[in-house]
Amino acid sequence: MNRTTKIALGTGAGALMLVLAGGGIAYGVSSSAPDPEEHDTPITGAALASASAAALAATGGGEVTGSEVSDEESYYEVEVTFPDGHQVDVQLDRDFVVVDTIDDGPGEGQGESGADSAEDQAD
Repeated sequence: MNRTTKIALGTGAGALMLVLAGGGIAYGVSSSAPDPEEHDTPITGAALASASAAALAATGGGEVTGSEVSDEESYYEVEVTFPDGHQVDVQLDRDFVVVDTIDDGPGEGQGESGADSAEDQAD
């Protein structure tokens, strides 16, 4: 082989290695597990029905307004909101057994009385 051919082959091989390495880095970044703090995964299907029933039984009523799988406090979390805007988070284990309830107080945009605050009404 002449010198020009060797340089061309060497340059091509180097470029190929860079492309493959870059692809490996991109794959590693895209295939990493999502950060649970950034993305809440809602409960779906039969699990949602079971979790909702358990949460509503624990709170004595209300409406399920949110849910999350693998919450930081438990396996499932179901948010229950009452007609006055008050919210309770119900923590459940994998078998839909209530392990804790957390009083979240008034819902978003709700004052202490459960009504919109004057500041929110002005917006």
